[in-house]
Amino acid sequence: MIDGDLIRKQLLRSALPALLLVLCAPWFLDTYTTNILVRALLFAMLALTVDVLWGYTGYLTFGQSAFFGVGAYAAALVFTHLGFGPGYVVLGVLLAMLAALLIGAVTGWLSFYHGSTPLYASVVSLVLPIVLTQVLFSGGTFTGSSSGLTGYSTPDLGIEEWFRLIGCLLVVLTTVVWLFVRSDGGRILFAIRDNEMRCSYLGINTSVYKIALLIVTGMIAALAGFGYASFSGVVAPELAGFVFGTEVIIWVALGGRGTVIGPVLGAIVIDWSSAYLSGNLPYVWKLFLGIAFVLVIVLLPQGLLPSVFKGFRRLLPAVARSSALKLIQADPKPVELESQACVVELTNVSKNFGSLKVLSDINFSARAGELVSLIGPNGAGKTTLMRCMSDGEERAGGLVRIQGHDIKRIAPHRCVQLGLGRKFQTATVFDSLTVGECLRIARTRIDTPSFWQRSAYLSLPPYVLEVLHATELDQKLEVLAGNLSHGEKQALELAMVLALEPRVVLLDEPTAGLSMSERSLIGKILVDLTSRFGLCLLLVEHDLDFVREISTRIVVLHQGRLVLEGTVAEVVDSELIKTIYSGSVGHA
Repeated sequence: MIDGDLIRKQLLRSALPALLLVLCAPWFLDTYTTNILVRALLFAMLALTVDVLWGYTGYLTFGQSAFFGVGAYAAALVFTHLGFGPGYVVLGVLLAMLAALLIGAVTGWLSFYHGSTPLYASVVSLVLPIVLTQVLFSGGTFTGSSSGLTGYSTPDLGIEEWFRLIGCLLVVLTTVVWLFVRSDGGRILFAIRDNEMRCSYLGINTSVYKIALLIVTGMIAALAGFGYASFSGVVAPELAGFVFGTEVIIWVALGGRGTVIGPVLGAIVIDWSSAYLSGNLPYVWKLFLGIAFVLVIVLLPQGLLPSVFKGFRRLLPAVARSSALKLIQADPKPVELESQACVVELTNVSKNFGSLKVLSDINFSARAGELVSLIGPNGAGKTTLMRCMSDGEERAGGLVRIQGHDIKRIAPHRCVQLGLGRKFQTATVFDSLTVGECLRIARTRIDTPSFWQRSAYLSLPPYVLEVLHATELDQKLEVLAGNLSHGEKQALELAMVLALEPRVVLLDEPTAGLSMSERSLIGKILVDLTSRFGLCLLLVEHDLDFVREISTRIVVLHQGRLVLEGTVAEVVDSELIKTIYSGSVGHA
């Protein structure tokens, strides 16, 4: 694992100076400023949760204000109707956490079910604060309705003590988030943001990750709300409202989403500034803030504080740069099936879009150690058939069995658990991650990553190491995947799929756009995977010369039907192929 001394040095460079500043600041600040900053620090905790969801995971949420309001009202309701004391404080915190957990679980389930879209999830997050606000309005004297709750007892702490308490909590929380998003496990958030579909086809249940993240960030937001109500002695429905949720998004955008420190500074600076400027410019200040938000989104999408963040990163070198990633060979999981056993079976598989039949009664099987090529003209249904084999929801009828298991209607990540891997026609890698990080994400299902540090080692099966060596990607582990050439991205995606240790691999035109030398290299790799390692490969390809060189068997699709199946010689030299391709046997 990464050297613990390095982590301690990084924390000393960041957390300790921040803690020192928090502890000493009240000596130099007047009471009014300190009072404002206590509130700003609580809002910064809320902004930090939005940054994790939006900046790192790509989930634009308007609903974190609802969790903040839940925490605030948990404190106010307990202190108003039950009383105040250490036991009631603990009760209020527990109620805030429990309510946030339940609301987060329900909201996450509604937002991130299989097949939902990011837009739908954002709409759900927008509705949440609206619904909660209406509940508070209709609560009568119990919730204070539109007037909220005031006059309840609060902890007997001075302004300076509140500042130090909340400030230290914010520093600790920011440090924990910083460690999390830079850990091996935290990199999954980047992967989901870059390409959620690829994550699913790497066996990662993205819905579970996002729901768990929403619950945790919701509980943190509720804790911040509890602190706000305990400090201010006043709560109102606006704390849980949509307008406040939108303001938090503005703070995060202006501060710099996806930076951890940017949203924290943005929330503190903007809330502190608004306290001074709103009195003199009550309406113009909001207008200025709105204009600034629009300009930043259009011109500076990274936020107004990139220089601050870059300076912070110079003080805190990324963990990945601390030592070179070392590849080690992993022993693949033992194969239970015998060589040449049937690992793929399709029975009467069909697919239609409304009244349009795309696939009709497809029947074939493939064995371990085979490389079966699926050929046919454009529109024959080859890629559609691949989708039907890798996603249980895709087909309209028929059965698909992978290693003897019926995939039924299961999602892609569960198909991967059955031993299936799929490579797409267009390489799907994670552009904002390095080559090494992409490969580690691909190993998530097999090697559970740490959520607080990075490992200096990456274990990969021997055939993945051979792919990396043959394509020289093992020399580019620290290069961003987005900076690779087209051929290198194709090779990286193949390596990512093979890192799953699948027994069945679906390859959709893996040589598309490659040079002749690259095609020859990929062809040799594919043959080795079947002959040396016993994998079953199903290949969609248009180049019949390439198919002739590497295939064990060929299946021909035409107009959504399986029209021919046989050996390479039987199929490629058949009159049917010449007819389908209008006499052009070389390339389709």
